[in-house]
Amino acid sequence: MKIMVTGGAGFIGSHFVKNHLENHRGDGVVTLDSLTYAGHKENLGDALRSPRHKFVKADVRDASALKRVLPGVDAVVHFAAETHVDRSLISGDEFIQTNVQGTFTLAGAARSAGVKRFVHVSTDEVYGSVSRGKTPEDYPFNPSSPYAASKAASDHMAFSYWHTFGYPVMVTRCTNNFGNFQYPEKFLPLFITNAMDDRPLPVYGKGTNVRNWIHVLDHCEAVELVLKKGKPGEAYNIAGDKEWRNIDVAHLILKYLGKPKSLLHYVTDRAGHDLRYAPDARKIKRELGWTVRRPFAQALLELVEWYKDNESWWRPLKADKAGFGKYYAKQYSSRTAVKS
Repeated sequence: MKIMVTGGAGFIGSHFVKNHLENHRGDGVVTLDSLTYAGHKENLGDALRSPRHKFVKADVRDASALKRVLPGVDAVVHFAAETHVDRSLISGDEFIQTNVQGTFTLAGAARSAGVKRFVHVSTDEVYGSVSRGKTPEDYPFNPSSPYAASKAASDHMAFSYWHTFGYPVMVTRCTNNFGNFQYPEKFLPLFITNAMDDRPLPVYGKGTNVRNWIHVLDHCEAVELVLKKGKPGEAYNIAGDKEWRNIDVAHLILKYLGKPKSLLHYVTDRAGHDLRYAPDARKIKRELGWTVRRPFAQALLELVEWYKDNESWWRPLKADKAGFGKYYAKQYSSRTAVKS
């Protein structure tokens, strides 16, 4: 089988590409990525030297590029997206263009090329905040941010190809990912690397927002199952083993690094900040046999050690004035400190 992975030089996509090549020795993989600030070919590691792998620099909105690449591809796994909520609050244009227009263009091109399976990777944020209980796959959408709204729209766009044309689309909706090579604007790498440098950890509000965390490799294994065994026209939630308050995660990071709680810097809460996400993942466990294999607390400790051992990877990213540096200065450094 030959698959194409969009956004394959990003955090989750690169892990998926490497794992698929390792675990499916007869398959070929085409990685398609436009290499935005969060996409780096180096994330692909040894995959770049594999004769079964091809890298194509292109945008999912570029119909002509897709027309050249897709012939002969059996399946598409669509990771490519703008994903950081805070960036969407500053400027949402790229989120609409990439997440909605990109999904529309890609699904149409894949259908025209005769691609047999299409997995659209989405997020639990489409359901919005829930105060109690769980959100199954048929729970009404209630997105809060431009990012979440763009992903909800892209879910509908993907499924429109199933409902209208019978095109075999499947959608996955996952909780917060963590793991090696995650761009340092995200919660865990930002807090880990800031703590390593004795810099403030910017905690929104009082840190009581609740998230469910999943290791990126557990997520990739779930997507692999959906690619192989998922039912066309169905959505599958993917979630970790436990819910955590942001402040408790911050304390755990400080504990692992032996750093003082005085590094916690409570800042004005993010606009429209969802309190809690809680996707119900029983469907993928029951129907496809998936399970979480990497408990959060232990995997977080391993992640802290990875960032300690790989400063040469993340320090240049945080020093990048056009990417991380400019964004960090605008989004975090100017936030008003509040009393906890």
